[in-house]
Amino acid sequence: MGRRRAMGREVEEDEDEYDFDELQSSGKRLKCGGSEEDQSENPLIPGSFFYPMSPTAFVVCDALEPDFPIIYVNSVFEIFTGYHADEVIGRNCRFLQYRDPRARRRHPLVDPVVVSEIRRCLEEGVEFHGEILNFRKDGTPLVNMLQLKPIHGDDGIVTHVIGIQTFSEAKIDLNRVSYPVFKQTSYQQCDLLGGNPPTNAENSQTSDVCGILQLSDEVLAHNILSRLTPRDVASIGSVCRRIRQLTKNEQVRKMVCQNAWGSEVMGTLELMTKRVGWGRLARELTTLEAVCWKKLTVGGAVEPSRCNFSACAAGNRLVLFGGEGVNMQPMDDTFILNLDAANPEWRRMPVTSSPPGRWGHTLSCVNGSSLVVFGGCGRQGLLNDMFVLDLDAQQPTWKEVLGGTPPLPRSWHSSCTVEGSKLVVSGGCTDAGVLLSDTHLLDLMTDKPVWKEIPTSWAPPSRLGHSLSVYGRTKILMFGGLAKSGNVRLRSGEAYTIDLEEDAPQWRQLVCGGVGSQNAVVPPPRLDHVAVSMPCGRIIIFGGSIAGLHSPSQLFLLDPSEEKPSWRILNVPGQPPKFAWGHSTCVVGGARVLVLGGQTGEEWILNELHELCLASIADVDT
Repeated sequence: MGRRRAMGREVEEDEDEYDFDELQSSGKRLKCGGSEEDQSENPLIPGSFFYPMSPTAFVVCDALEPDFPIIYVNSVFEIFTGYHADEVIGRNCRFLQYRDPRARRRHPLVDPVVVSEIRRCLEEGVEFHGEILNFRKDGTPLVNMLQLKPIHGDDGIVTHVIGIQTFSEAKIDLNRVSYPVFKQTSYQQCDLLGGNPPTNAENSQTSDVCGILQLSDEVLAHNILSRLTPRDVASIGSVCRRIRQLTKNEQVRKMVCQNAWGSEVMGTLELMTKRVGWGRLARELTTLEAVCWKKLTVGGAVEPSRCNFSACAAGNRLVLFGGEGVNMQPMDDTFILNLDAANPEWRRMPVTSSPPGRWGHTLSCVNGSSLVVFGGCGRQGLLNDMFVLDLDAQQPTWKEVLGGTPPLPRSWHSSCTVEGSKLVVSGGCTDAGVLLSDTHLLDLMTDKPVWKEIPTSWAPPSRLGHSLSVYGRTKILMFGGLAKSGNVRLRSGEAYTIDLEEDAPQWRQLVCGGVGSQNAVVPPPRLDHVAVSMPCGRIIIFGGSIAGLHSPSQLFLLDPSEEKPSWRILNVPGQPPKFAWGHSTCVVGGARVLVLGGQTGEEWILNELHELCLASIADVDT
């Protein structure tokens, strides 16, 4: 890797605003030039730069070289950090996390969760926005409001990363550390083993202590413990007192959850952790020790009464659209229930325009605050149009999205959202009563979204009334439905998976352990059931239209990512809903499952919600 020269110091400040478009289109590394005579040897002094309108530092890194070396910094960066350009060109920016230029590792107060998130964004070529602790060359702590923006070449490959940095004074106690610190003494070795201080005769035996326990707390926490699953971290805490103290650290627990569940899930769970902490939340979502049914009564009303509507959650808001009214009347109104309110109540949402009335459609949440409605049965037959509603807009309006050639018109299909912005639609029924087996994807983050059918060499039998559940970020589990079997249609109890991250995604039947044996747990075949994706990747199935005398309120749990996945029954205290079918379940905050069900099976009473609590909310010590 060649070392790059710093840009000339004679460059005026306004020249730092170079042409990013040219950089983006060229797809080449920057050529940096300048004169060393202009490099001042005088120390750089920040002066009184800590005022509200702070200047912005710019850093450009080469994404085509290993470890993203710096190829350009502006003078604001030099002034605030105390480093000259020629001292940092060719290095990775992580040296700002070291309090001393000679340090070999970052300072313990630097949040390892933020570091991991920065690493993930760089690896995936996506933007980063966040705050991280940095240090000037003289050791002065700084708060860096950091933005990382990837620059793509003509071929779509990330060629450079632009770092936009706003520094401010960090008022922190540098004597405080985020992890327990253990001095390397014989007493520490004793503590590793959980015994008494060793005698001279025993010193020779302490050299046999596992080498992993001789690592620093930071290395153990960030490089080892954080990469385990929450269940494994809980188990390894019994090894010794030192490991137990590390596993009880909130930052370590947060890193474990982020690596296991992903940043999107972490953002959803953030509010819960303010009440119970990451450690307890991870334990309860793993063991399901606190799961229970609760009844929730809310105010307001959804009128006129209806069934076959669709509802979903956007943050702590439940949104309901459409449905089948009296005499099969397609409804086109939108209702919202804000669970953050002191007294939650349903209210009609004023929108300037609405999609055509429909029922048997799907409603999905994208990007955290927008809703997407697709398909369904309207006044003139089946639909294949799509509308988006931004809940945070000053004047919410349903806007139609034209995405090229849409899927066939359909109803009673299923949909889900992958990676926050990709809408996936599968199956359903045509106007002629033909069951469908196709799968389509639409990425709503692109400037001009276009429907794409996912081509597979094999697909599950065509069906309607099934469920799609997302796990492992890009994987989808299909379960149940009314499926075609030869010349007949039967309720299905089979599960199928597909991973959209594969180069050529393929549907595969999920073979569950124990199926066929006498003691195997197998959910009865069903359609129009409820499927819930948990933060830890497991799926809960219950309710629906079930043949025979099986109870629709029985809950079944599956972890499709296991080497040999198997169903198990989940016994939950409390009063479950008598009916739960269709698109009537909303997951709120990652740990609350709200079921919009009824008491008669015909008309759904929407003021009586049933809540499946996956974790407790009591604020007690963990």
